[in-house]
Amino acid sequence: MLEEVERWLARRSWSAADRPLDRLLAAKARDPHRGSVSVVLPALNEEATVGRIVATIRRELMEKVQLVDELLVIDSGSTDATAKVAREAGARVVHRDEILPRIPAVPGKGEVLWRSLLVTGGDIVCFIDADLKDFSADFVSGTVGPLLTDPNVQFVKAMYDRPFGDTAGQGGRVTELVARPLLNLHWPQLAGFVQPLGGEYAVRRSLLERLPFPVGYGVELGLLVDALHTVGLDALAQVDVGVRKHRHQDGQALGRMAATIYRTAQLRLSRGHLVRPSLTQFERGEDGFVPRTHAVDTEERPPMREIEEYVSRRAA
Repeated sequence: MLEEVERWLARRSWSAADRPLDRLLAAKARDPHRGSVSVVLPALNEEATVGRIVATIRRELMEKVQLVDELLVIDSGSTDATAKVAREAGARVVHRDEILPRIPAVPGKGEVLWRSLLVTGGDIVCFIDADLKDFSADFVSGTVGPLLTDPNVQFVKAMYDRPFGDTAGQGGRVTELVARPLLNLHWPQLAGFVQPLGGEYAVRRSLLERLPFPVGYGVELGLLVDALHTVGLDALAQVDVGVRKHRHQDGQALGRMAATIYRTAQLRLSRGHLVRPSLTQFERGEDGFVPRTHAVDTEERPPMREIEEYVSRRAA
C-alpha cells in the first residue's frame, strides 16, 4: 500500500460513533446554507425492505432530530408495491420516467441516481440502497457527518462488515474478485476503501453535478474514480457503520455486474482497445447448454451541470 494511502487511512477513516448526532446538528445549525441533506433511495421491486428503511430515517433523523431535510424514493419501474409502501412509510416517491422526460430513461441504477439530482435540493446528497435488512440510521448520519463537520471533505463512503449467509466477510464477491484488484492495480490511491462498490455514500452536490454517471452497476466505481481525479484523495473519506445485510444476487447476475465494472474501469483507463461490450453466459436447457448474451452497460450520462433543465432549476 502506498504511504499516501496509509496516511489517508489514519486521517480519513472514522466510525459513525465519532460524530454524535448533537455534534452534527450543531454543525448544521452553524452553516444552514451548506448543510441541507437529501436522502435518495433508488428502488426496483423492494417492497419487502424499503418501508422499514424509510420509516427508520423519518423517525430517527427527521422527527426525533432534524438532520435530514428531504427523503426521496425513486421508483425504477417496480411491478410490486414498492411505491405504495415507501409513500405510506413517509417518503416522497417519484417515478424515474417522470424526471427529465426529454431524455428517455434507460434501465440501471446509475440512471436513477443521476436523475435524482433534478428532483432533490440538498447541499449534501446521501444515497442508500433500498434492499438493506436490519437498517440503521447510522448509514445516513455516519456518511453525512464528515461533510457537515469538515469543509474539506466532499465524498464519504460507508464501510461495513458484509456477511454472506452465516459467513462473516468484509466485501462482496464482485468487490473482492474484480473491483479491488482493478483499483489496486490502476488507481492505487483508492486501495484504502473497504467498500468501493457500496451503495451507501454521501456527496456534496457541488461535486456530484460535475461528474458523469455510468447508467448501470458501474456507477459506484465510476463516481469514486472520477471524484479522485476531480478533487483528490484528501477530499474523500469513509465511515464504519457496522454491518450491512441485503439480498444476494445469483452467480450469473454477479457475472454481468463484474463485466460492467470492468468496462467502466476500462473506459476510464483510456488506453488500449476496448473490448466488445457484451457478455455471454450459459444456462442448461433440455438439449444441453444454451448461450445467453447480455449487453454490458456502456452508456454514461453527462455531468448534470451540462443539462439545461438542471441549470435553470438551480438558478431559479
